[in-house]
Amino acid sequence: MTLSHPFPALSNRAFVRYFNFTALYFAEGLNMGMLFVGIPAWMAMQNKTPTEIGAFATACALPWTFKFVVAPLMDRYTYLPMGRKRPWVLFGQLGLMASLLVMAFVPDPLSNLQLFMGAAFLVSAFGAIQDAATDGMAVDVIPGDEQARANGFMGGARMIGSSLSLAGGSWLLNHYDFKVATLALALLIGLLTVVPILLREEPGEKIVPWTPGKPSTATQKMQITRWSTILRALWSLFRLKNSLLVAVLVFITQGSYNYFETLLPLFTVKIAGWTNVSYSRAFATADLIGGVGGMLLGGYLIERFGKKRMISIYLLLIMSITAALVVLKSYWTNDTFIYAFIITYRWLNAFAKIGVYAVAMECCSKLVSASQFTFYMTIGAVGSMVGATFIGPIKEHFSWEITFLLFAALMALAWVCLLLLNIGKLNRQINELETKEQPAQPAYSESM
Repeated sequence: MTLSHPFPALSNRAFVRYFNFTALYFAEGLNMGMLFVGIPAWMAMQNKTPTEIGAFATACALPWTFKFVVAPLMDRYTYLPMGRKRPWVLFGQLGLMASLLVMAFVPDPLSNLQLFMGAAFLVSAFGAIQDAATDGMAVDVIPGDEQARANGFMGGARMIGSSLSLAGGSWLLNHYDFKVATLALALLIGLLTVVPILLREEPGEKIVPWTPGKPSTATQKMQITRWSTILRALWSLFRLKNSLLVAVLVFITQGSYNYFETLLPLFTVKIAGWTNVSYSRAFATADLIGGVGGMLLGGYLIERFGKKRMISIYLLLIMSITAALVVLKSYWTNDTFIYAFIITYRWLNAFAKIGVYAVAMECCSKLVSASQFTFYMTIGAVGSMVGATFIGPIKEHFSWEITFLLFAALMALAWVCLLLLNIGKLNRQINELETKEQPAQPAYSESM
């Protein structure tokens, strides 16, 4: 008997799935927009050095490299009466809100950079937990024929959240103070937590621990209860050549994006003569355009023309506009030119990310959904950290032209990896593994 509840479960309706993951990725974008773009631009405006800004970016990126430690715990341990990944999603959301409240009360953050970076590390840690749980839930409940479009909604929502956070947060930073901007962000994320509280994964599950409900047959069948099975499945998956190529693709793209996007506020403030508010407004507008475009067109184009073809086109276009930026140095102080570049870049970046994430999601096994997808995203986070770490040394020893050309070279390397990737072969190998491992799973027990 299915327990009554006014809201449908994620497994029942596509619209509910799209709405849930759009809300969760919007919350993630709110957090990332301020941490990874808004605050670095604010620090640049306050005359902090590239090394200090790079250190802050590294502190924000570092927790995301630990997701692979947490993700197997999500696959192994959960509270099935509330769903397979939903308890972890709620933990991440609530922790993200609480850590933002902590960061809001750091005294004089620009004069206490160690404490400031420690608080940012804590916020990123809960953001990483929320992200890993959300991604694992997406792999579990989104059918294969919806994944490209779902990634369009998810990626677009994250960019829109990032743009709104960036624009609103930067305005609050400049007209009020850091505490007000961060408290406003915590409030918004708290409000969005209502969505995963109300929407269950499967019919009949508990909304919260003290309400009626029970585990669904589907999640009990999927749940792995032995560490040996998890480790064996992961080892079998990551021995495959094409799994390693997906990991390399994510590492290069995420590392190069963070490298380039942490440099952009420095470039616009120091060379183009913008303020942090001007940059934040341009970046927010670009993200809004890219996010809406990703939601409306990103997933559709991938479904219509294929993942590899469309990602290849986006990477080649990013290389082309970066080369144009280097060649047209005389226009670097032209606001219209820089504004157009940022909007075009972020539009292409949004569509390329949607494609890469859709590839990574398609290449995951439901047996170890959180662990495998998180491995890919953790590799991306390591790339982001490496990219941020190189900003100081590279900018101190090379010109802006060489610094930008390095980004184009990294995009070219990612394009080569994509050409070598055989998605169809990897999917066949994943299906063989699931057939071999799933029947051996023991039934779920409330004592686990």
